[in-house]
Amino acid sequence: MPMTHPEIEIMDTTLRDGEQTSGVSFVPHEKLMIARLLLEELKVDRVEVASARVSEGERNAVQMICDWAARRDLLPRVEVLGFVDGHASVDWIRSTGCRVINLLCKGSEKHCRYQLGKTPDEHIADIHRVVDYAQEQDMEVNVYLEDWSGGMKDSPDYVFQLMDALVDSPIRRYMLPDTLGILNPLQVIEYMRKMKKRYPQKHFDFHAHNDYDLAVSNVLAAVLSGCRGLHTTINGLGERAGNAPLASVQAILKDHFQARTRIDESRLYDVSRVVESYSGVVIPPNKPIVGDNVFTQVAGVHADGDNKKNLYCNDLLPERFGRKREYALGKTSGKANIRKNLEDLGLQLDEDSMRKVTERIIELGDKKELVTQEDLPYIVSDVLKHDVQGERVRLVSYIVNLAHGLKPMATLRVEINGTPYEESSSGDGQYDAFVRALRKVYKGTLGRRFPMLTNYAVTIPPGGRTDAFVQTVITWQFDGRVFRTRGLDADQTEAAIKATMKMLNLIEGEFDTSV
Repeated sequence: MPMTHPEIEIMDTTLRDGEQTSGVSFVPHEKLMIARLLLEELKVDRVEVASARVSEGERNAVQMICDWAARRDLLPRVEVLGFVDGHASVDWIRSTGCRVINLLCKGSEKHCRYQLGKTPDEHIADIHRVVDYAQEQDMEVNVYLEDWSGGMKDSPDYVFQLMDALVDSPIRRYMLPDTLGILNPLQVIEYMRKMKKRYPQKHFDFHAHNDYDLAVSNVLAAVLSGCRGLHTTINGLGERAGNAPLASVQAILKDHFQARTRIDESRLYDVSRVVESYSGVVIPPNKPIVGDNVFTQVAGVHADGDNKKNLYCNDLLPERFGRKREYALGKTSGKANIRKNLEDLGLQLDEDSMRKVTERIIELGDKKELVTQEDLPYIVSDVLKHDVQGERVRLVSYIVNLAHGLKPMATLRVEINGTPYEESSSGDGQYDAFVRALRKVYKGTLGRRFPMLTNYAVTIPPGGRTDAFVQTVITWQFDGRVFRTRGLDADQTEAAIKATMKMLNLIEGEFDTSV
């Protein structure tokens, strides 16, 4: 079935199916924030925000979302999963202010007979009663055919019996889930085309699960077969192996099918990070579109090619997604990667100097040390031994101590532009005491601003051992700019102090630190 620029409706179920990820539970205000981001920022067509009758906390969350959505004329785009349970789910959903029920019916004969203990005719009668009651309550009804994939494999006559019985009902969408993630793309095409051929005027959504790592492929097979709606989650959250991730689905729909959606691609990365924070599920660095590393070129030959008519770029330009391309520094970098980073810093080197700097970075890469763009000026200075002043901020000496029953203390002596300063402070930890003493120098003695620490992470570098170096990565915010510095040392506090001194030298030359 050839398709030309199809319009695809996106229903995001991060707040319902995504919350079924093991260990994930959103509190009501987090649900509201995510719903707002999905509808207003990303511009998904619909959001499924909860399951009916779960808890009072869930009821409160749905009420908050519906109150907010109603004030912005978005209420018809908010949906809640309900069950074939007489009036119970309909009443629960209506009491929250929601006006759309996604009714979970049994899409395979096994589920109907063995989970419900009912015949198909009995289940169909129950469905009709719920649909009729929802209509009486002025609610819109969509229907899930749970385990539709299993039904099409094992009991297609049951699926068609169910559809034939519902096809004239006031049901807006028929949602076809691969509940157990058992399908491959060829099966999706076969089964979806059978549904479209038999019920050509009906709107079908496809709901994929990723048990075989085929969720995205199956979603696209469904679109190829005439499906008009897709279910996604942010970062692929969901039961077991998760659902189809919105970022990947959007990119492939646009680039490979020229399909049209309402999604604002430039907001995908930021929303992904919010959901990562709220869910506690870390985004893999190599995850397409939103992973930390996916727009980072490592091999030097790639950076060289990018300098020559963007030979190693594809349609997934990072700027589409509010990001930028980076060039990693390590043993495979080569001069092209290094030159790209130096250009970002406004530094230019001749070929001999580039060779020396490249050799040093390769040496560091062989030791598994992570070389960052912020390290480059120091490497250049060290390798080439330019006749310039040393660090503008230099830690002359310091002492930190820890005693049982007492707050940690730090005393330091630091030179800023050649002038020595000395301060002491206590803190909640050794590093905290050190930073407080530094703040005294900058804010108290010099009357200058000091960057805000926004994140602090300690890891063993890739390939490291527990008795080897630790890497401290600190994220700072200053003058509206967010940047990271890293320190590497056998001692965690010393590594953090190194990262801090890198930060101070970085801002000394780039920022106006006066009040």
